[in-house]
Amino acid sequence: VQLQASGGGLVQAGGSLRLSCAASGLTFSSYHMGWFRQAPGKEREFVATISRSGANIYRADSVKGRFTISRDNARNTVLLQMNSLKPEDTAVYYCAAAPTYSPSDSGRYSFWGQGTQVTVSS
Repeated sequence: VQLQASGGGLVQAGGSLRLSCAASGLTFSSYHMGWFRQAPGKEREFVATISRSGANIYRADSVKGRFTISRDNARNTVLLQMNSLKPEDTAVYYCAAAPTYSPSDSGRYSFWGQGTQVTVSS
């Protein structure tokens, strides 16, 4: 199984980025997909999740109204559109796949990508 995250970079506060996660080696439509992030010196935190079909979405309060998660089961891809970025969004962002729906419980995610760095300057 491989989850390849991409799309990170350096952006000014107020800007936007779109992260992409391409999955292979698993039946993508059978997994709920999530995004987590980890800032330097901090624990990994939940960002957003989307259910297998895309019908259910759950986001952390800190990103509601700014981040949107979506998926394309035909392309085995999950996206995270990040708008109105803030310096506190700076972190390494990870995509992950879970066989059961427990949005913010990182322990329920079976597979993890390598992460992509997002840096937001003030």
